[in-house]
Amino acid sequence: MYYYYPVYAYPVYPYPNQIHRQFPDVNTGFLHQSAQETRKLMREASIILDKLADSGEFSKKVMEAAQKSNNDEVERLLKSMGITSDIHVTFNPDELRMEFISKVENTECCRLTVALRWN
Repeated sequence: MYYYYPVYAYPVYPYPNQIHRQFPDVNTGFLHQSAQETRKLMREASIILDKLADSGEFSKKVMEAAQKSNNDEVERLLKSMGITSDIHVTFNPDELRMEFISKVENTECCRLTVALRWN
């Protein structure tokens, strides 16, 4: 009977220079602010989604404007519900895509993308 023992080509212990590696203290301030802004974006996206889901008339207006490639009218309709965030809207025959964008201290911190099929 033969016994085979594994042969390791690499050491199974950390390299000496990685044992005591120091990392700087983390600062969660910007992450915290980004999370708060994203929560705001989600609330605003929810307002639009509720309106699209509950109002056939509103949905029809949005789709008709998109069908005519009237991007300004689509954005106006969506912002007419009190949306204060930057919103970038694109559409094609298959979908409506809304990208909500926010900044903290003049630095873009977060984006929330909502894509809806309509065909």
